[in-house]
Amino acid sequence: MALVDVLDRLRVGYDPIGSPIPPHGWFPPHGWVELVDVMPRLVPDGETCDHAIVRAARESTSGDVKDDKADRGLIRYMMENRHTTPFEMVETKWRVKMPIFVARQWVRHRTASINELSMRYTEAKPEYWLPPNGWRGQGRSNRQGSEGTVQYTPLAVDPNAPHHPIAEDAAFAEYENRIAAGVSREQARSCLPVSAYTQWTWKIDLHNLLHFLNLRTHPHAQEEIRVYAEAMLNIIEPLVPWTVEAWRDYVRDAVTFTADELDVLRTGQGYWMSQRQQAQLKDKMRKTQMSVERIDWVGRGL
Repeated sequence: MALVDVLDRLRVGYDPIGSPIPPHGWFPPHGWVELVDVMPRLVPDGETCDHAIVRAARESTSGDVKDDKADRGLIRYMMENRHTTPFEMVETKWRVKMPIFVARQWVRHRTASINELSMRYTEAKPEYWLPPNGWRGQGRSNRQGSEGTVQYTPLAVDPNAPHHPIAEDAAFAEYENRIAAGVSREQARSCLPVSAYTQWTWKIDLHNLLHFLNLRTHPHAQEEIRVYAEAMLNIIEPLVPWTVEAWRDYVRDAVTFTADELDVLRTGQGYWMSQRQQAQLKDKMRKTQMSVERIDWVGRGL
């Protein structure tokens, strides 16, 4: 059976020198993410990377792929019951350019291999992030989050200068002055803000990628990293459509109740719950489309 390159299915065109453009997402003013490689890269014509997961799972019984219904069903069974090892048999490699403050959230996911641009070896470009849709206000119910918008104009460092430079402009000007004076790159970079951009190559298996996407596509995730995660999900879905379908059904869009929450649902008594726990329970009940009467009944016992 002929083998096909799975990434060829995702190509979006060709650059000026004729190289295929990887599947990617753009995030103004300077950010981007692109999928540069995947394992398996070559699959039998008519298959996806889902079939590599199925083959790995059936290795224990000397089995192989069967038919779409059985293979899709196996993937759904493994996702529902948290049999995760077969999903680790698919790997993805990405190149990402993002603000440093986004990278510092991203790097908390320690199950990936990373090689980052070094400002010891190369000079920083005068590029920095500003919110394309305006500034958000500090969240009142979620201390680490944001909500709404605020009217804010960055303070000009020198209002009399032609382009009204702001703090980021001043930081890069200081950086360039240090470089011009012969200061080492490893020390000169110390004045750069976290809104400056960095980039890296990031390799991760599918199981851990889905865990990353589960956290970073969540509505409570910071918008500036969530847009990257959503773009990455859109990129990988055609490669593993059955897996993404099962992940949505059994992980991301599923609602899980704790033992304490189930007890409250049975008895209607949850006066001991904190306000945060009460809010979480009511949110879960709404997601499961429980009746208003049921929610009110539980609410009276909280």
